[in-house]
Amino acid sequence: MAKVPEVNLCSGNRAMPVVGMGTMASPPCTPEITKTAILEAIKAGYRHFDSAFAYGSEQPLGEAIAEALRVGLVNSREELFITSKLWCSFAERDLVVPAIKMSLRNLQLDYLDLYLIHWPIRLSPKARTSPVPPDYVFPIDLTSVWEGMEECQKLGLTKTIGVSNFSTKKLEQILSFAKIPPAVNQVEMNPFWQQKKLTEFCKRKSIHVTAYSPMGANGTKWGDSRIMECEVLKQIANAKGKSTAQISLRWVYEQGVSLVAKSFNKERMRENLKIFEWSLTEEESKRISELPQHKGVLFASILGPHDPVLEADAEL
Repeated sequence: MAKVPEVNLCSGNRAMPVVGMGTMASPPCTPEITKTAILEAIKAGYRHFDSAFAYGSEQPLGEAIAEALRVGLVNSREELFITSKLWCSFAERDLVVPAIKMSLRNLQLDYLDLYLIHWPIRLSPKARTSPVPPDYVFPIDLTSVWEGMEECQKLGLTKTIGVSNFSTKKLEQILSFAKIPPAVNQVEMNPFWQQKKLTEFCKRKSIHVTAYSPMGANGTKWGDSRIMECEVLKQIANAKGKSTAQISLRWVYEQGVSLVAKSFNKERMRENLKIFEWSLTEEESKRISELPQHKGVLFASILGPHDPVLEADAEL
């Protein structure tokens, strides 16, 4: 079983494994497939699991945790680091605490290790399809919603709070009034979207960055095959006797961030953990740093082309 390094967060409440397993499947999987994959991941050495209300993966993750405890794959809940996210339909002050309590019921847990604001927007509860009608999209009141997030931590419903898909501008806004600063910003990051400005800003502000889509979300409705088909990454992989995916994951890890990688394939999920006993050379890192940049996950992918807050996405 692989041993995964951990990183200390500014909250000081809990160290986070630097590689987590993502649980969002596109197209969606059955709950049983998700549960089985999570149990295989625990056997492989994963201890960090990234979920969200919007993914529909909280219930199968909760069932997998319960079974892992029952059969002894883990000795206690404390061995696991569980992340979930506040969906945009609940991005109002009075809905934040009820939303995390709903997630905890889904997960059969007493607390989360990390709770994130999923996107810096608010959606009408009527928004149930994608793309979302323009009339259902609103600016988020960050001050009041963050108060709700802070209450979640004060109540012990989560050990740590943070954000996802936040630009430097949005982070500056939240830092200007937060009593508890966000410990994590989870964003898209990979060799083709390197997020240098954002990661440098977060480092200065002691906000840890977690990368999602570290392999380009190949096979999803918003991802593509740029990473898996990249000749530069292939050449480096061949020279090192590694896979292209491992090169991408190692590059992300060497930027000083953690990552969430989704694979329900037993062999690939084990391969994704084998990135710690070797490193990229300076020349290899330089070649990767020169790759053309293109963002993959846009607000438009969930909100459609008439999104009134699309300009915020350009800051990421």
